[in-house]
Amino acid sequence: MIDSELVSNPQATGNMRWYVIHAYSGMEKSVKRGLEERIARSGMPEKFGRILVPSEEVVEIKSGTKSVSERRFFPGYVLIEMEMTDESWHLVKNTPKVTGFVGGVRNRPSPISTAEVTKIMDQMQAGVDKPKPKTLFEVGEMVRVKEGPFVDFNGNIEEVNYEKSRLRVSVTIFGRGTPVELEFGQVEKM
Repeated sequence: MIDSELVSNPQATGNMRWYVIHAYSGMEKSVKRGLEERIARSGMPEKFGRILVPSEEVVEIKSGTKSVSERRFFPGYVLIEMEMTDESWHLVKNTPKVTGFVGGVRNRPSPISTAEVTKIMDQMQAGVDKPKPKTLFEVGEMVRVKEGPFVDFNGNIEEVNYEKSRLRVSVTIFGRGTPVELEFGQVEKM
């Protein structure tokens, strides 16, 4: 998944810079596919490099079942490496579900720095190497119980078990701290 996104276009040459495209939210992958198809048909693939939808993998736990999903860093935005000419600008701007470029003036967008792109790529690679839990809990953190017999009780997290998606929370009952085992979905952060 990520490796193919980070590989350069072998035909790409010239004075390329990174630009940010604003797209309809939730349509980033569709915009990426549309751009790749339009570039292939345009006869100017040498003016384009990589196209990235900045995202990372997250582990979500529902009812004790672990699933890996994708979370976008910047919903509604796509990064593109390209040589800015009138023709390349029109190709991108007229791609379905693209609303325009971010930054610069109306028909002359400004590029983002290579350092910013490198930081985003590093963040994407880190998410693939080690997916993050969607909700992170920490020992000592206050939570409110939202389901079960202790609903509306507040408590401190004493232990977090990501393998089983469970917490041990100390809730105060009749003035005493009582440890209670709860699933991640039964509590919310305060």
